[in-house]
Amino acid sequence: MRIIAGSARSTPLITPAGKDTRPTTDRIKETLFNMLHFSLEGRPFLDLFAGSGAMGLEAVSRGASRSVLIDMDRRAADCIRKNIAKCHFEDRTELLQTDVSAGLLRLKGREDLKSPIVFMDPPYDAGLEWPVLKLLPSLGLLDEDSIVIVETSLSGDLSGAEELGYKVLREKRYKNQKHVFLGLEELENGDSNLSGKL
Repeated sequence: MRIIAGSARSTPLITPAGKDTRPTTDRIKETLFNMLHFSLEGRPFLDLFAGSGAMGLEAVSRGASRSVLIDMDRRAADCIRKNIAKCHFEDRTELLQTDVSAGLLRLKGREDLKSPIVFMDPPYDAGLEWPVLKLLPSLGLLDEDSIVIVETSLSGDLSGAEELGYKVLREKRYKNQKHVFLGLEELENGDSNLSGKL
């Protein structure tokens, strides 16, 4: 696994030992960031259930203003620290080794994290995305330009996110998983250009 593009292009990354972490493949990662190309530059990026930190580090390499990476697993956090150092991104990344919801509460109201792109890759079919989706709008970070991306199994159903104030912008299906892109419901009556960029 490696950084695919940007300032840290081709930097090799390590992954946590064991079977608990499921790294996003380079091919899927490249597809996702190509879709985000017009939305990423200068924006903060939140990498939740970060694992190796590959997504948050890829975002910084490609022009995100900074990344916050959250994972409570000690092995994952150790791996993320090493990967941050390999990329020399210490000044543009922040690692929180804690439960994702607890970590997000520590970010509430942060001016440097307004209008983020949020990526989360929780264990599939465990329902861990729902407490996060409920919490995110209360933090004072999301706006009409924010994008929340949830990686889930192909059978994962996020239609219930509309009850929490989100709108499903797009689903991108792969062989074994999919990415569901969510925006705030206000997009319906506000900036409709965002869904067209995905």
